[in-house]
Amino acid sequence: MAPQNPSLPSDPASGPVEFSIDLTAQEVQRQAQVLAALGPDWDPLEVMRQEEAAYALLYSGLDERQQRVYDDLVAAGVLPRRGDGRAAA
Repeated sequence: MAPQNPSLPSDPASGPVEFSIDLTAQEVQRQAQVLAALGPDWDPLEVMRQEEAAYALLYSGLDERQQRVYDDLVAAGVLPRRGDGRAAA
């Protein structure tokens, strides 16, 4: 009969077994690879400005029905409130 490992349950149905994985090293490596892929010219503030400009354009020129839907989504917290919470004209 083979010796049993005392750290393993003899019967898998005996109950839950603690299982954990520390992904810290992998996360640090992933973040380093992402930053390396973005390159030294990446400007996060400029990216955010461009994103806000894109949202302003996306929600501009809405007709009356679209504006109501937009207002409902802002009121429900689905879309963030921008300025007075209304789409740009």
